[in-house]
Amino acid sequence: MAEPIQVPLMADLSAQGKTPEYLFWVGCAGAFDSRYQRVTKAMIQILTILKIDYAVLGPEETCTGDPAKRAGNEFLFQMQAQQNIATLDMYKVKKIITACPHCFNTLKNEYPDSGGNYDVIHHSQFLQQLINEGKIKMKENGDFKGKKITYHDSCYLGRANNVYEAPRAILEALDADLVEMKRCRTTGLCCGAGGAQMFKDAEKGNKEVNIERTEDLLATNAKVLAVACPFCMTMMSDGVKHFEKEQEIAVLDLAEIVVKDMKKG
Repeated sequence: MAEPIQVPLMADLSAQGKTPEYLFWVGCAGAFDSRYQRVTKAMIQILTILKIDYAVLGPEETCTGDPAKRAGNEFLFQMQAQQNIATLDMYKVKKIITACPHCFNTLKNEYPDSGGNYDVIHHSQFLQQLINEGKIKMKENGDFKGKKITYHDSCYLGRANNVYEAPRAILEALDADLVEMKRCRTTGLCCGAGGAQMFKDAEKGNKEVNIERTEDLLATNAKVLAVACPFCMTMMSDGVKHFEKEQEIAVLDLAEIVVKDMKKG
């Protein structure tokens, strides 16, 4: 059995007078959602294998305030933002990695208005950089070789922040068969959970958004759907289950795909 990884905490490193290069912002889903916890573990594995100088906030991390802001509660958002900025500045955080596009967008684009200025990078961008620098090397005959893979653009990563190439560059490094859904990149379709829709009942209509998006997925005949967002993970996994295709189509985050196929030695 593999030895458990000791995840460094900001508080512990600070007590030793150390400031790591990166803060890994786990996010609510990465901490509490049982499915997305596996993505957090995959990222931790990658960071540990590559000896990246990082730490997490652990119990000191709270929600960025994104759902509150999207739902219209600006006052609650400001409270959450100020609390987080105080914590980040106390630890002299400069660079932040996160696997959640909602956290990424909020920390990068909205915290500066409240005085929180950080170099924020989404894990898809970070993983692409590591591949480009040769720090991550993929196996030549890995699990995904020759498999048909498609990628779902998260709204808060793609259209909100123009990050389209990094996720695809990761998938192209696998030597897999990357196919695009009809609606992709700037014309991609939302999974149905963004803008705090995840936390409210569906409105009246003929079809759920995630079902419509899953139909786009099924039209590609892909066996792997790559995602880069916890909301997209939930909505697309539910869509695949709706069509009873969970035995045929794997819904995986980019970090899970990389950790599965990267050379460990």
